[in-house]
Amino acid sequence: MRWTNTFLWFIALWTAGVTAQNKQLLYDFYEVPQSLLLNPGVITPYQWHAGVPLLSGLSVQAGSSGIAVNDIFANDGIDFTTKFRERVVNGLSPNDVIGGSGQIEVFSGGFRSSKRPTDYYSFGMYGEGFIAQYWPSDLAQLAFEGNANNIGRRFQFNHLTTGGEAVNVFHFGINRQINNRLTAGLRFKVYSSVFEFTSKGNDGYFVTTQGENNILRNTVVADVTMRTSGVESLLELLGDDTLAQSVELPRWLLGRSLLGGNLGVGLDFGFTKRLGSNSYFTISVLDIGFIYHNNDVKNYTLNGAGTNEGIEIILPEDLGNLSVDIWQDLVDDFEERIPLDTNADAFFSLRPTQLNASYRYHFGEYSKKSNCDCDIAPSGRNINIDYKNAVGAQLFMIHRPRGPQAALTAFYQKRLGNVLALKGTYTMDKYSFANLGLGVSMQAGPVNFYLMADNLLGYQNLPASNYASLQFGLNILSWNPN
Repeated sequence: MRWTNTFLWFIALWTAGVTAQNKQLLYDFYEVPQSLLLNPGVITPYQWHAGVPLLSGLSVQAGSSGIAVNDIFANDGIDFTTKFRERVVNGLSPNDVIGGSGQIEVFSGGFRSSKRPTDYYSFGMYGEGFIAQYWPSDLAQLAFEGNANNIGRRFQFNHLTTGGEAVNVFHFGINRQINNRLTAGLRFKVYSSVFEFTSKGNDGYFVTTQGENNILRNTVVADVTMRTSGVESLLELLGDDTLAQSVELPRWLLGRSLLGGNLGVGLDFGFTKRLGSNSYFTISVLDIGFIYHNNDVKNYTLNGAGTNEGIEIILPEDLGNLSVDIWQDLVDDFEERIPLDTNADAFFSLRPTQLNASYRYHFGEYSKKSNCDCDIAPSGRNINIDYKNAVGAQLFMIHRPRGPQAALTAFYQKRLGNVLALKGTYTMDKYSFANLGLGVSMQAGPVNFYLMADNLLGYQNLPASNYASLQFGLNILSWNPN
């Protein structure tokens, strides 16, 4: 079981942490090379960079809209069942989501072309994943309240929406300074899917009505699909308690990560446009691509319609005559009318495309001789950064199963000499309207370290917070000479 526990911790790290996947602190913070992953057309003031393997880029995000842990478990004198009914069962809508996302950079690097100094090439490999569970409002109310007081109400199956994945990404990017006002970039990606599951676009309902020959009539109309790839093999390996698991599980994971899983391709593009002497506009579109799932595929379908008068009971005479067989007959009847089928049909999954756009205005004269009150010196080299202060705004959007999710951010950036850069943000999204974040990038000789945390007010009481995000990394880099 040792490898099972290790693997579960790996999945928790890979996919925990939804889910908007917004990295507003890192976006256009171009002192940090990882900003290239968010905009291939970002300004690149380096000669080369190399990420420290497994430490150059790690980010996790976790969130829930509509409710926090404290709303349920706080010791506030209110009965737990009452809180659960009011705040969860009746308080959440089908658009509320709970989940997480995460990313870990395995290796990364970049260099400036010696033949064409306006070109900067970057490459690497990272793993990422997400889990998104939308609240099945109707079915939760049916499970909690039953159907006795809901005669004639249709409980919709279209509230069933969930998805999750772990995928490894190989990438190569080209960043080109076209002129002194425009920098553009492209990034090419190859996806190697470790596992994926998704269920969306479902339809149907469950309804209870008055029957003619009995007390109640139950009707089910269902068109429900769950598509999976990699999940069947994963469950088999996790269910193997023999010593062979210690060899097969990591081998399976490594194989599917290194182009042995279901494959796909994608593209990122973006640019930075200088509008005036002190203002910039940026835009990027990420993950325009797909994965084709044709191996280790298992899909589940529930399709059909059925009506059952239930159990014929004459009250009160038959109350003592009920048996397990009668209930089993009821279940078997519905399974016969609406069978749960499986198939291995190949399918395409589109990547969760993201859009970023920002406007940034610089002010304050920048001095190359400026210093911060720090003990760490930048080893006598100059950094080609063109601002001392900057303010601006950023828009983020990502495609999700129930439509786009969006976030709007206002930010302030500050450089303190050649050693320290800060970025503060205020973000509004579906998780919070009071999200304050802070990012720090520090340069010690050729070593660049960055740390970024979101929703700082929530850290005072994490159980009462709807969202949390953390990013950090370590790089070795050489700056462009001035």
